[in-house]
Parts: sequence; structure tokens; C-alpha cells
Amino acid sequence: MTKQELEAVLAETLRRIAPDVDVAEIDRDGDLRQEFDIDSIDFLNLITALAKRFSLPIPEEDYPRLRSFAAIVDYLVEKVA
Repeated sequence: MTKQELEAVLAETLRRIAPDVDVAEIDRDGDLRQEFDIDSIDFLNLITALAKRFSLPIPEEDYPRLRSFAAIVDYLVEKVA
């Protein structure tokens, strides 16, 4: 998958987990949890949904790397693309 395709999948997944989030307004480098007040359960749901979507194990020790939209995309590029 291309980086653009991964961004689209992440945006779609984020909209399902947090429908109040306007993906067009996301600071790609900002902390998602702080920027949109996403709680730890929503964050875990996002990571779990991405793991299932890509059949990819995402270990808990990698969670700190997944703070921003751009960081999640970079992680997926590294693991999937």
C-alpha cells in the first residue's frame, strides 16, 4: 500500500472511532489524544482496528510511537508497505 492509501485507511478508521474528529483539521504531527480529547479506550480501539485491518501485531511497547497521525502512518508504512 502507498502512504496515501494508508493515510486514507487511518482517516476512515479514526472517523469510525471518534466521529467528532474532523480529519481535515488534524495537525498531522500533533498528539491525537490531546488534540481531540481521545481517551485511552478510543486510542486502544483505534490501534486494535488498525491491527485487525492490516493483520498486524502492534505490541503495547510500540504505542508511544503512535501519538500523532503522521507517526501512525509512518509506523504503518514501516510495517505494511
